[in-house]
Amino acid sequence: MAGANRPRTYVPSLRELSPRPTDCGSMSAGPANALGTKLMGAPQIAQSAVVVGAASFGLGSGVAEGAVIRAPHAGVEIGSGSYVLENGVVVGTPSNPVSIGRRTTFGHRCLVIGATVGDLCEIGNASVLMPGARLGDRVFLGEGTVVPAGAQLPSDVVAVGRPARVIRAVSASDLDRLLGLREGDLSVPAPSAVIVSHRQGAITMGQLYAYRGVVPTIASTARVFPTAEITGDVVVGERSIIGAGVKIVGDSHGPVRIGNGVQILENTVLHLLPNNDLVIDDGVTVGPGAMIHGCRIGARSVIEPGAILCDGSVLGPGCVVRAGSVVKQRTQFPAGTDIDGMPAVAVGHLPSFPAVPDWAWQLDDLPELGPNQRW
Repeated sequence: MAGANRPRTYVPSLRELSPRPTDCGSMSAGPANALGTKLMGAPQIAQSAVVVGAASFGLGSGVAEGAVIRAPHAGVEIGSGSYVLENGVVVGTPSNPVSIGRRTTFGHRCLVIGATVGDLCEIGNASVLMPGARLGDRVFLGEGTVVPAGAQLPSDVVAVGRPARVIRAVSASDLDRLLGLREGDLSVPAPSAVIVSHRQGAITMGQLYAYRGVVPTIASTARVFPTAEITGDVVVGERSIIGAGVKIVGDSHGPVRIGNGVQILENTVLHLLPNNDLVIDDGVTVGPGAMIHGCRIGARSVIEPGAILCDGSVLGPGCVVRAGSVVKQRTQFPAGTDIDGMPAVAVGHLPSFPAVPDWAWQLDDLPELGPNQRW
């Protein structure tokens, strides 16, 4: 895609998309619009981006390098001229689908989990939108904003914070800036839809790298997506899922041990400092875009999207770390703690183990294996 056709954002020096062939269904017909041909091209899916399932893309939309779109039940719609930039994750499910309007741009590492977003929105880098969140048209989110589950933001507002709070209405200068980012044109095209299907049906084992002669050990029933990378002294247990774009680094700094039935979801990073280890017990779910350093996470805990756990922290079994929270170094929480904030603190106690979230993989939805392939 030509650089002139790609929306500008608040972050300079973005890499251009590298288009790859897409498996496209029929296009909806629509009248010509004021944007002319620049929004009429086929969706552009970058070379290292991943689409799992069947997502609907409007004409002129795009997905940048390292981004992941997960729509196993066709639960994602991205409107005409909208973009998901580098390393973003969009997850739609039957109960919480994603609907993104036209000419909306998501910055780097944004996480959109079952949310609805209107037209001409500017979503700052590393923002997190949780299931059931609804944003109107021309909403501006500051970098790192977390919109909680079920929250609603009206049209023409500026919101920041964790959780998001409206700080003011959109001003004339905001609209002038948006006009510049949209190349002098704030009109929206007619709706259109191209079905892009890249289920990775011929899925193979992700990339495994030795470090100083130590090769990762992956259980025979574990499932590792091909864009995941696992290095060094790492053990992944039975029936665990390592999602697209995940990076697990078990180099000379210490071992990484992942139990049985664990899910490490899209674009999460696991790493640790020297003389440390990283242990994730059975049944843990780690949401997309999380950063997990050398810590210990108790069985059946849930780490929501975009959370950060720092070295030396310890979570007992059955804890929940809320989206976008930051657990400081050496912080400890007992079993069943509800954890939120930056820095994270205990905000409640859970009477029982948390349920596996709707945004986690359901085993029946995983891509099928191709001939002569195995997990």
